[in-house]
Parts: sequence; structure tokens; C-alpha cells
Amino acid sequence: MKQRTIDRIRKFTEDRDWDQFHSPENLAKSIIIEAAELLECFQWSDEEYDLQHVKEELADVIVYSQNLLDKLDLDVDEIVNMKMAQNEAKYPVDKARGNATKYDRL
Repeated sequence: MKQRTIDRIRKFTEDRDWDQFHSPENLAKSIIIEAAELLECFQWSDEEYDLQHVKEELADVIVYSQNLLDKLDLDVDEIVNMKMAQNEAKYPVDKARGNATKYDRL
């Protein structure tokens, strides 16, 4: 995410004095709630959905995720690359390519 977007998220929270409500637990709950609303966009069809509504719900998930990163003083690039290294080890290309099997069954 671009720094100006991150700064805008931070300013939005700061201007409203909402950091006081942003405990890690509350932010994690909010991410799950918004993710459920995102999933609801596809409840009855994975082909017929309102793309604008999908964008709005996905943005909510991302904003709350950025707030949680800030609250826990985490760097998104660092934690994503850490997780990608783990995933690459668990899902080697030669075993996982074209296969949706869980890593412990490959």
C-alpha cells in the first residue's frame, strides 16, 4: 500500500480519536466482521455480484488490517515475506502445482 494511503488511514483514526477503541482484540474482531460482509457479497452466486460492494468490504478489511499493523507495531512487508517463506517451504512447486491439497497431505 502506498504511504499516502497509510497516512490517510492513520489521520482518519487520529482525527476521530478512535485509537482508544483499537485494541488488538477489537481490531481482529472488526477484520472478521468485515471479512464476513465481504463473503456475503458472494453468498448466492460467485458470478453475479456487485463489484462496488466487494471493493467497499475489501477496503474495510484492509483498513482494519492496517490499524492492527499499527497497533502491534508490525511491518506489512516483513510479516508477509515471513509468511511467504513458510508457505513456499510447506508447498513446494513440484508437489503443489495445480493441486489444492493441504500441505500435510502432499
